[in-house]
Amino acid sequence: MVDTELTWLPELINKVEKRSQREAYGKTITLLGKDKNVVVLDADLSSSTHTNLFQKSYPDRFFNMGIAENNMIGVASGLAQSGMNVFASSFAVFATGRAYDLIRQSVCYAESNVKIVATHAGLTVGEDGATHQMLEDLGLMSGLPGMKVFSPSDAPETEEIINYVYENKGPAYVRLSREKVPLIHTGNSFTFGKNELLEEGDDVTIISTGIMTYAATVAARRLKSLGISARVLNMSTVKPVDKESIIKAARETGKIVTAEEHSIYNGIGSRVAEVTSENYPVPVLRLGVYDKFGESGNAWELMDKYNLNPLGIVKKVEEIMKVRA
Repeated sequence: MVDTELTWLPELINKVEKRSQREAYGKTITLLGKDKNVVVLDADLSSSTHTNLFQKSYPDRFFNMGIAENNMIGVASGLAQSGMNVFASSFAVFATGRAYDLIRQSVCYAESNVKIVATHAGLTVGEDGATHQMLEDLGLMSGLPGMKVFSPSDAPETEEIINYVYENKGPAYVRLSREKVPLIHTGNSFTFGKNELLEEGDDVTIISTGIMTYAATVAARRLKSLGISARVLNMSTVKPVDKESIIKAARETGKIVTAEEHSIYNGIGSRVAEVTSENYPVPVLRLGVYDKFGESGNAWELMDKYNLNPLGIVKKVEEIMKVRA
């Protein structure tokens, strides 16, 4: 029998306070727009990415590049080379997939001060279907030299990360969801390059990123009722990897489960496994999308179908607890 209290619909997702990451992004860059060096580019999706909030306040520093993502990235790099602090936005599948070569050559190789903030990542793009549900972006962006990569867990953390990339020069990629996501944070919590400890635990560590972090906290509470003490780490900085906290978790809990709304290939599960295998080998099980595309459907129903919910994490932890370390 499915434990419906640990699935997203309707018992869990409708009971919690949620906010939009992309709205948080739009409001934050609008506040940053007081700095006349800030410019924003969008690929004809400003009402969806919420960069239109910046456009309304600073129309002379907003550029709608049309459905031409490669051109957007090239122009963004040129503006950055002229001294501007550039934010470029589109859906994740376009911003990272369609424009990959330009990001590699014109942003990373050129060390341009361009912040690519992509919305509509992962399965929660929902009804737009497999062609728009980007599940490979964290891997693509993490592989680029000099690129910092972020996957915030909620709206408040989104605000903190946008402020961080504004204040620090160099290429950056920030991954945001289409859906309003449950709130975890109320105040300052983000530290660049560090995994955030959300729950103490001694038996197993759950390392999560993005909107799976709330699911990890729910799973940890259920596991506690089952007699399993689960540590929860929020990996909002995907690159550079916080090796110290991962090695500490491996040493102190002996088992690790990772959870992400991303392919298990080249996501945070791969990063964690690399760290443990080279420094302190322990069993690592990855929860994510297993070599599949998504499909069209309600966002949270899709998350349940692909087991990307608290129940999926609980089952993965129960599985790893049977593994002899």
